Amino acid sequence: RQRKMASVSVMSATRLFGGSLQRVQHASRVCATDMTFAVYMPPQAGASHKVPVLYWLSGLTCTDENFSTKSGFARAAADRGLCVVIPDTSPRGHPKIPGENDSYDFGTGAGFYVDATVPPFDRHYRMYSYVMRELPEVVASVYGDQTTGAKSISGHSMGGHGALSIFLRHPESYASVSAFAPICAPTKCPWGVKAFEGYLGSASAGGGGDA
Repeated sequence: RQRKMASVSVMSATRLFGGSLQRVQHASRVCATDMTFAVYMPPQAGASHKVPVLYWLSGLTCTDENFSTKSGFARAAADRGLCVVIPDTSPRGHPKIPGENDSYDFGTGAGFYVDATVPPFDRHYRMYSYVMRELPEVVASVYGDQTTGAKSISGHSMGGHGALSIFLRHPESYASVSAFAPICAPTKCPWGVKAFEGYLGSASAGGGGDA
């Protein structure tokens, strides 16, 4: 049973190391479809003690659930009083686009944290703007009574690429950046070339995404 809260729906909530892990869905104006993300709120969070936020960007084929269920992150987040927000790796709720489910490294689960410019992907595949702008706005509006304005960004593989490229373009917006085995130069590897050609029209158009 879903519980409505502000402009989001809490799909599930689990007690974890004294805090709470929620899966949340909301209508995204940027991606023009419903988007799902996970948020872990540590036990220290409350009206009298607000906590900073770490945005974690996952890799190819992942959803918001891979990191939260497999990494064991919550113990460390609880110890440090850190809220962790985990977005999906692509939009999923829109009418299906031809070709987006043909391979694991393009389309669903492989948004590459760019804003697509090639139709028909340009309507929904806008993960750069979603992570950089809309998602923090949603987090602030829903969880602002528990979180500070301080945020950092991190990720793995494709998510490492996303974290580095977003931070390097907007260093003033984050306290720190880190990445695990990131795709540092996507225009120089088959995964990135395929994604940039499909979303942006050419690999060279994604040159700004090379960390």
